[in-house]
Amino acid sequence: MYHTWMRYFTPGPAHLRLGLACLGVGLQHGELPPVGPRTLDHHVAVVVSAGSGWYRTPDGRRHPVTAPALLWLTPGTPHHYGPDPGWDECFVDFTGPATTTYTELGYIEPGRPVVPLSDAAAARAVVARIARAARRSNPLLEVETGAAVHELLVTLRRARADLAPDGDEVLQALARDAFQAMSVADHAARHGMTPAALRTAVRRGAGCSPKDYLLGIRLGRAKELLAATDLPVAAVARRVGYDDPAYFSRLFTRRVGIPPVRFREQQGRTVPGGWSNRVPDPDDPPMIEPPPAP
Repeated sequence: MYHTWMRYFTPGPAHLRLGLACLGVGLQHGELPPVGPRTLDHHVAVVVSAGSGWYRTPDGRRHPVTAPALLWLTPGTPHHYGPDPGWDECFVDFTGPATTTYTELGYIEPGRPVVPLSDAAAARAVVARIARAARRSNPLLEVETGAAVHELLVTLRRARADLAPDGDEVLQALARDAFQAMSVADHAARHGMTPAALRTAVRRGAGCSPKDYLLGIRLGRAKELLAATDLPVAAVARRVGYDDPAYFSRLFTRRVGIPPVRFREQQGRTVPGGWSNRVPDPDDPPMIEPPPAP
C-alpha cells in the first residue's frame, strides 16, 4: 500500500530563460515500487525524509540509502533505486541552463547520486511550497515554482551532512582573515594545509577558488565602505587588504565594471550617525532617528 501525489508542468521558452524551470513535483510514502532502470533527459532531486532503501549505479554496485538523504537523478545517467517499507519521499523535476552553473559550483553532484543530509525538513518545506503553487489556476505557476527550485538547490546544499549549517570551518576562517594582506599560500600555512589542499577544500565548500572566494568578500566590503562612508578610496583599499590603491582601483573596475569613485557616485548613501554591520532582525528593523527640530 502506498500513497502518491504528483503534478507535472510544461513551461514555455520564456520561463526556461529564467534559468531554472520546474517540470514536476510529487510526494510519496508507503511500500513504494522500485524506480527504473531508466534514464531521464532532465534533473530530479528526490528528498528521502523517512525510511531506507537502495540505489544501484550504472556499474551495478548497490548503495544503501538511509533517511534523511538526497538522490540526484541527472540527465543521461541511468539510475535504479528501490525503497523499503516506510519510505517517505518528495521530489522535484527541473531543467534549464542554470543547471550547468549549479553543477559547476557543486550544488548539483552528478558523480554523487546518494547524498546524506543532516535534516530533510527545510527541503521538504520548499517542496511543499512548490506543491501548493502547483494548482492549475495559478497564473504565477511557472515563475513561482521556478524561483522555488533555486531555493531548493540552496537549501539542499546547506543541508548536506558533510557541511556545518553555517559553512565549513575553513571558509569561516578565510572569511575572518579575508582583509589581511595574505597570499593563498599564507592562508594555507595558517591552517596547516598545502595550497592544493586549501583549493580543494574551498572548491568543495564554496564552488570557487580561494582567490575568488577572498576577492568576493573583499570587494563586497569595499562596496559597503564606498556606499556608506566618506573614506577616501585609498583608505577603503587598505581596510580591505590592498596597500596599493591603484591596484585596488584596477581590480575593482575589472570585476565590478565601474571605478570605485563612480560606484560611490551611484550608490552613496552616507547617513548621520554611521552604519551598522550587524545583521538586522526583521521583527525589529533598525530605525534612523530624525534630526532634532531647529
